[in-house]
Amino acid sequence: MGLTKRQQEILDFIRKQVRTHGVSPSVREICHHFGLKGPAGVHRILKVLEQQGYITSIPGKKRTWRPAGGAGRSMPVLGNIAAGIPIDAQEDLVEELPVDTALFGSDDCFGLLVKGDSMVDLHIMDGDIAIIRPCHQVEHGNVAAVMVQGVLPEATLKTVKFHEDGIELHAANPLYEPLTFLGDEARRVQIIGKLAGIIRRNR
Repeated sequence: MGLTKRQQEILDFIRKQVRTHGVSPSVREICHHFGLKGPAGVHRILKVLEQQGYITSIPGKKRTWRPAGGAGRSMPVLGNIAAGIPIDAQEDLVEELPVDTALFGSDDCFGLLVKGDSMVDLHIMDGDIAIIRPCHQVEHGNVAAVMVQGVLPEATLKTVKFHEDGIELHAANPLYEPLTFLGDEARRVQIIGKLAGIIRRNR
């Protein structure tokens, strides 16, 4: 059975709070976040989420609502990352993968959806989930998620190459030319994190 919009919103809020703060929000905090006057409706929604297997709880204790799958051990997917023409990066939680982030070397790892074909020669395909280990510096030749500052923030997955006079972002597809940023233009390139792995779902 699918969730209503409000049920999905509250589930997403619980997931985000557990991932960010390590504890679930109280019923009062949920009410405050969504501008609700009383707790009765929240209790009903929490019960539905529990019955459908989305969350678990410990009876008689506060702040025990957790995403199903164990103590919040999951990986957030935070929108889209372009592998082709860069697109606007949506930093909203799209979903939670039942994968322990520690498997990729950092509790802070997150997933970004890949769109496009510019990294196909590295076997990174459209629809894959790129696992990103957050950092602000990578080595020459690493594949990384980067932001290119412009009119809108843009996200792209590319091989990063450093030179004395700037930075080049290389695709892994001969159809795409490198993106070159020289001199002061190189400051527009912000490294989000290093590629730690790829998850490919059955298609």
